[in-house]
Amino acid sequence: MPYRLAADALLVLHLGFVLFGLLGGLLVAWRRGFLLLQLPTAAWAIFVELTGRGCPLTAWEQQLRLRAGEAGYSEGFVEHYLLPLLYPDWLTLPVQYVLAAVVLLCNLAIYAWVIWRWRQHR
Repeated sequence: MPYRLAADALLVLHLGFVLFGLLGGLLVAWRRGFLLLQLPTAAWAIFVELTGRGCPLTAWEQQLRLRAGEAGYSEGFVEHYLLPLLYPDWLTLPVQYVLAAVVLLCNLAIYAWVIWRWRQHR
């Protein structure tokens, strides 16, 4: 039981790390000190994706799951947990267009807000 709890906790930590790498810029808008944490996090995430190396957190989680008596998984964290969420069986091309528009609009809104906020503080 403790190994499973540790693996689940590590999964939550890993997801937080991924989200911070993707969306941590929002925290930078709040406190510029997060820049010193967010840039290396984003750089690491980019490095892992471009080189095809696995993240050490994935290997650690898999080891904990095996010790808990669970089956591990052979693919990486993103492929195992996130791709099924991002690309479910019901996803069609028109739905993808809508989702792309949502992503684009969200990012435009976030960056417009960040720029506006920085200009207000000058």
